[in-house]
Amino acid sequence: MSIITRRSAVGMIGGSLFAGVPAAAQNQASYSDWFKYGPEVEKFWSVGEYENDPNRVVIRSLGMEISSGRRMMVLYPRASSAYDTAITKILDIFDDKNMAVWIDVINYSGSADRAAAALKEAERNNIDLIVAMGSESTALLWQTYKGGRVPVVTVCAKDPVTLAQMPSYDVGSGTNFAFTSLNMPIDAQMGYVHQLRPNLKHLAVLVDETNVSAVETQAKPVSEYGAARGIRVLQLGVKDPRRAREEIRELVKRAVVFMQRNDRDLQNSIFWITGSTSVFNEIATINAEALGVPVLSVVPEVVREGDDSATLSIGVSFESNAHLAAIYAADILEKKADAGSLKVGLVSPPDIAINFRRARAVGFKVPFNFFESATNIYDYDGKPVRINGVMLARKKA
Repeated sequence: MSIITRRSAVGMIGGSLFAGVPAAAQNQASYSDWFKYGPEVEKFWSVGEYENDPNRVVIRSLGMEISSGRRMMVLYPRASSAYDTAITKILDIFDDKNMAVWIDVINYSGSADRAAAALKEAERNNIDLIVAMGSESTALLWQTYKGGRVPVVTVCAKDPVTLAQMPSYDVGSGTNFAFTSLNMPIDAQMGYVHQLRPNLKHLAVLVDETNVSAVETQAKPVSEYGAARGIRVLQLGVKDPRRAREEIRELVKRAVVFMQRNDRDLQNSIFWITGSTSVFNEIATINAEALGVPVLSVVPEVVREGDDSATLSIGVSFESNAHLAAIYAADILEKKADAGSLKVGLVSPPDIAINFRRARAVGFKVPFNFFESATNIYDYDGKPVRINGVMLARKKA
């Protein structure tokens, strides 16, 4: 495999590598709004729209010859900020490994026919690996391409064991699939919650009812866990994602009234945000109506700078999951592993993120062990002080 060194790559920044692709297509401003990535990507990768197709992007290692390197296809069902994070991390890991890779990214826009056409193209062009981006893509490919000729790695997808795609975590699929999971085991996750609220009475779960994977792997397990332990779990389901703000406002208001019947001062109640984009995008609305009830999330990215943030998160970040998926992908591309032999990729320990500004606003005390192990921390001004486990240098006044 051709190796691209950092030195040679830097020397070619800004060079056009795509025959037949207009120079304007090399600028991110010309990309369609479904595909975005972090600015660091352009240091070592060239990204361009493929032959003026708004649903297709091609990515190549800078300096890579057309005939060299591995070929990979990434299938997107739609736009998502989670996918932006994931593709950025995958490219970062590939760069760290000095891998020369040609990547075709295709947005099949939720169309099974378009996805099927992309899979046929992958086989026809001898693609070395397919990455299924998101739970929707994973479910579709598992249903239609299990046993296919090209290996598949999943990323940003919910738990395959809970979804009955895999029998357990400690075996491989025995097929062309290598799974990773955005979830952590519910008993372990709730163990952290009980440290925060030992006398928990109410757990209000916000979920998009149209997001089947979130319902099955994040909302339903919490309900079953609570029912077995005498915790009242309120399922707050958004029925129409297009009206998420209006629905969430009313759902949260009603939940607070219900909580106050048995928990007047709301000291033993929690709102729990699942990995539903239409839900966590409305964190400001949830905070505004929660009446001081702490808002926790399974998605670490919902804890962010400022006030529009969850108080705390316990889960697996899109970045951590993508890091693991990138390692699986690299091992398969380099012929170090067979997709079907790889166990379900789990991130452990979980990613914990804390916003102390939000914690103070709702009178929420964070145990010291959470502070010690947190990946991301925002201070009482809502400013980042620890990101990805690294303490940030403070600016002098």
